[in-house]
Amino acid sequence: MARTRRVDCSGPGIARLRRGRGFSYVGADGERIEDDATVDRIRALAIPPAWTEVWICSDPLGHIQATGVDAAGRKQYRYHDGWRRRRDAAKFDAMVAFARALPALRRRVRDDLRGDALDRTRVLACCVRLLDVGFFRIGSEDYAEQNETYGLTTLLRRHVRFDGDVIVFDYPAKDGLRRVQQVLDDDAAEIVHALRRRRGGGPELLAYKQRRRWVDVKADEVNEYLKDAAGGDFTAKDFRTWNATALMAVELAVRAADAGSRASRRRIVTASVRAVAVFLGNTPAVCRRSYVDPRVIDRFQSGLTLAAALAAPAEPDPDEPAEVRAVDERVRHAVLDLIADG
Repeated sequence: MARTRRVDCSGPGIARLRRGRGFSYVGADGERIEDDATVDRIRALAIPPAWTEVWICSDPLGHIQATGVDAAGRKQYRYHDGWRRRRDAAKFDAMVAFARALPALRRRVRDDLRGDALDRTRVLACCVRLLDVGFFRIGSEDYAEQNETYGLTTLLRRHVRFDGDVIVFDYPAKDGLRRVQQVLDDDAAEIVHALRRRRGGGPELLAYKQRRRWVDVKADEVNEYLKDAAGGDFTAKDFRTWNATALMAVELAVRAADAGSRASRRRIVTASVRAVAVFLGNTPAVCRRSYVDPRVIDRFQSGLTLAAALAAPAEPDPDEPAEVRAVDERVRHAVLDLIADG
């Protein structure tokens, strides 16, 4: 199969024009596109009718095949299937390195969470802890300002409340969907509670004290802290990919006893993806395509799951007060064994 080529979507391309109830397509030379192969390729991209400012790549091997602006004013992309598959494969290959880096990362976060000050290091460590346990998107200032949709770093104080020891995050997330996330973590709760009730600063939840002023946390700062603490080129999105993969492995394991036939295995995979998608706040299709490492599903189809690891007694780390961390470490080892090659 021919390799895709990087293209500049700001350059010349094919335009989409409304024609009756459908569309016609015009090349960079101003001539109408009429050859069947090109028209079929464009239709296969399934570009939403509501998109405006549509640009379509003239090269069938371009890594970006189309762009457009959706009804909310956001630029959207359609990528070449081959390029997306290679990108996703590289992303999932990085999960092995991320899983191996997690213990050291978590120790660093635990150490940085100690203390009383709401300084930059402690608040950034809190952000990473929340990414680790809360399935958050990192957040975009542009999305918060333009669409009033939020992620971790753009949450407002009014998006948070407490139900006993549980932190409840209730906010409009990507695509305007209401997202309610509950987090039980004593270290994070102490900091979130203090930030929510602080005097001064803006409406944003996550901020740190620098001299006498409050500075809002930026997504880039969290990613920089994460790279330094983990010792690798990781980002906040790796937590969502890892958590989705680990949760999928657990979902498949607890359902494995019913996997007696090919049809039952298909049903189990479908049900498990749906369960993981709820935690992520994505559609099942996006969850499976973009977040769940396909090797977990492949191993399940071959009869390999985490069932034995989950049945084994946990060995708590004496430095970790929460029992859930011991369980998570056991799952981390088992998932790593499942997806690592050799």
